[in-house]
Amino acid sequence: LCGDASLPDRCAGIEFDAITPDEKGNTFFFKGAHLWKGFAGPAVLSNESFKELDDIHHIGHVDAAFRMHNKDNLDDHDHIYFFLDDKVFSYYNHTLEDGYPKGIQDDFPGVPTHLDAAVECPQGECMTDSVLFFKGNDVHVYDISTKAVKTKQWSHLPVCTAAFRWLEHYYCFHGNNFTRFHPVSGEVNGTYPKDARNYFMRCPNFGHGAGHKVPKCSETKLDAITTDDAGKTYLFSGPNYMRLDTRRDGLHGFQITRTWKEVTQGVDAVFSYDNKIYLIKGDQIYIYKGAAHYTLIEGYPKTLKEELGIEGTVDAAFVCPNEHIVHIIQDGNRMRDVDLTATPRVINRDVPLPISPIDAALCGADGINLFKGSEYYNYESAMILAMGRIRAIPKPVTSAMIGCED
Repeated sequence: LCGDASLPDRCAGIEFDAITPDEKGNTFFFKGAHLWKGFAGPAVLSNESFKELDDIHHIGHVDAAFRMHNKDNLDDHDHIYFFLDDKVFSYYNHTLEDGYPKGIQDDFPGVPTHLDAAVECPQGECMTDSVLFFKGNDVHVYDISTKAVKTKQWSHLPVCTAAFRWLEHYYCFHGNNFTRFHPVSGEVNGTYPKDARNYFMRCPNFGHGAGHKVPKCSETKLDAITTDDAGKTYLFSGPNYMRLDTRRDGLHGFQITRTWKEVTQGVDAVFSYDNKIYLIKGDQIYIYKGAAHYTLIEGYPKTLKEELGIEGTVDAAFVCPNEHIVHIIQDGNRMRDVDLTATPRVINRDVPLPISPIDAALCGADGINLFKGSEYYNYESAMILAMGRIRAIPKPVTSAMIGCED
């Protein structure tokens, strides 16, 4: 290869052969003998990252690729699988595993050869830990533990040349476009196809309108933060939210309405309890059932008075793991406790706090963090916070905590 002129340019509009993240969360886009690492930067030869992917080994390109999600089998979990014709290659840490390549049937019985695309689908997003294999309009759903294959026809989807799971959403790539789909039903909601250059790569004169940039840590101001029962951590700021626990695969601000479509004006406070997430705005509270996707419980929103027995606006709220008391911070420096198992719900403790005002609060294994602008205060427990007349020492928020830029 001589010079950059011979390198493919994904900003010119490319149909990818395969897309997959690796075990560190770097995303690789494949085309012919080349790949791109991440969402910006030039193409390089695939065999610089995965050394057997070359013509000498007769694998000048890949048909499909995915990253295995199988926490029950750590010998397999996070390995990358590449498919070419009737062969499969398994890599971990960019090294080909012993015994590979194998026939596809040896590792994935019942899955056809000459695939178009593949994507992993963890339990909770699919019924069980699964892989979706695409060939033409057929989708072969492979159950990792039982090795059973169910074939579905999704003729409403374009033929996918690559498929990609990113931040719990599923994308079928075709031409230089993509279509987002539901991994169980194949349903497409919203306006598709969309040009991949506006979303999945940085290209001159392309870009999508969310305009959400990761703030500098020194300029951070949260509205709310919570961790749900499944361990998903959400940070809310203005009209946007960010998932923090998927940071390995990248951080990205999304509009709150994308996940909680009825909450159109941002949030004042959020807390999680009993597989549900409670979003508070003004004197209204919205309660969503947590599963692969959130659904608003019928009859909501309700007023805070009706649901929690409190009046006025809320600054922050938190529930500690395995507890059933919600601690609600109001009026700048009052913490009011409500027992979520009681009927009717009433305030059963009302204490002053040594800090005011508070933007957001989170309770976890490291105690309680109260966020105020770009600083936070840590208290060991709600009891110590309630009894403490002494203000904890403020510490600056860090990238490791909330994904801001240091």
